[in-house]
Amino acid sequence: MSSVATYYNGKSVLITGATGFMGKVLVEKLLRSSPDVKAVYILVRPKAGQSMQERVVDMVKCKVFDRVREGWPNFHEKIKAVNAELTQPNLAISPEDTQELLSEVNIVFHCAATIRFDEPLKHALLLNVMGTQQLLVLARRMQNLEAFIHLSTAYANCNQRHIEEIIYPPPVEPKKLFDLVEWMDESLIQEITPKLIGDWPNTYTFTKALTEYLVQQEKGNLNVAIIRPSIVGASWQEPFPGWIDNFNGTSGFLTAAGKGIIRTVRCNIDAVADIVPVDVAINLILAAGWYTAVHRPKSMLIYNCTTGGINPFCWGQMENYVIATYKRNPLEKAFRIPNANMTSNYLIHQYWTTVSHRVPALLYDLYLRLTGRKPRMMKIFNRLHKTMTLLEYFTTRTWEWSSDNVNMLMNQLSPKDKKLYCFDVRQLHWSEYIENYCLGTKKYLLNEDMAGIPAARQHLRKLRNIQYAFNTTLLVIIWRIFIARSQMAQNIWYFVVNLCYKFLSYFRASSTLGH
Repeated sequence: MSSVATYYNGKSVLITGATGFMGKVLVEKLLRSSPDVKAVYILVRPKAGQSMQERVVDMVKCKVFDRVREGWPNFHEKIKAVNAELTQPNLAISPEDTQELLSEVNIVFHCAATIRFDEPLKHALLLNVMGTQQLLVLARRMQNLEAFIHLSTAYANCNQRHIEEIIYPPPVEPKKLFDLVEWMDESLIQEITPKLIGDWPNTYTFTKALTEYLVQQEKGNLNVAIIRPSIVGASWQEPFPGWIDNFNGTSGFLTAAGKGIIRTVRCNIDAVADIVPVDVAINLILAAGWYTAVHRPKSMLIYNCTTGGINPFCWGQMENYVIATYKRNPLEKAFRIPNANMTSNYLIHQYWTTVSHRVPALLYDLYLRLTGRKPRMMKIFNRLHKTMTLLEYFTTRTWEWSSDNVNMLMNQLSPKDKKLYCFDVRQLHWSEYIENYCLGTKKYLLNEDMAGIPAARQHLRKLRNIQYAFNTTLLVIIWRIFIARSQMAQNIWYFVVNLCYKFLSYFRASSTLGH
């Protein structure tokens, strides 16, 4: 019998950010492992022209729920959507819905946040910090609440090199910052943002650090835990290997590399790529929810959900695994043959960016214009280049995270729970995981049929032939321009060829004498 699964049966759970990547996996695992859960309340807002109901319908149709759907076609009946907006007073929840949440909810999982690195500071504060504050106010009024689990990030304190499972003091009191930005013009806030965030690389990590401090200060008597995952990647095992549904962070890089769009990445090849599979993070979240509710620790516990200190994996290793996988299982209609050059040198990176990114993108757009089509490659490259620049801070550095609380929680689980809610990354084989991750971008992100791999391989062979033809043509042009017109260049060329011929003759004669 699973203690964790049994605990959630009969409980009412509130989840924010349920329509996001991690939120979907959390809802799926909760429904699959604890089918007798009483209700799963999800806070949803209208977005991009879709109503709350339309977004929920789209969510339950998602492939991530296929395993639940097979055994339980009406699983969606357990999901109760609540119209809410974290940036509005009282979360903009109706009085009727508020009363139901106050009387019914037993556990809160707060996953909602803006994860954009370049989010304007005011909006990041509204959603990440003030939204959490308002949710805490609601949670403190809940009559049967047993645990409040807040999802943060392992990079909330990335200005530290060694990060303990503790709350670090923020550079400024959240309330003072609220008061400051409330009356300021957006352009003025944008101008002073670098000074306000100080050692933090972006508004996302900065506001996450403020939120952790705010949770500690305003939790009251609630049983609270904070989970800090590092770079969240595709699933390891659940609901199936390699599942991913967005192009954020690493997933966008892998897809662009597989398509041959990205050829150079600035990073430290020896730095740790601290990627944590999404199902590992979700299993830890559910286990922490159980432990927080049942054992009621005296102090708030923070869990650093990372892989680097336990099962390290470097960016240089990733390069080899990714390129090898995409050459065996190519993406359809690749722009170029998958290849990558990883370097920490700024000048070398800029050189390869010009030669391998900008020039081919411009030439391809010129070809599209000449054939009467709309140019798009330069636009795609500029978007990717912006994302790569934002991520350079994390690909050129290594951090150390302590994991005492994670180890403690693992030891509290029964053998059955350790298997059902596995977050032991020592068992993770990186080569297999990265291969499944790359295949996941093909199957789930690009919706490509695996039966199309032979045709995709044929396309790569065609690209390779084009590349050989182009290189040969280029060599002939260089010969005509520089060598054929210069007597000195011809003399040097003949000298080099003659030297190579003599060396080969000597080598052949030495081999014959040896025999």
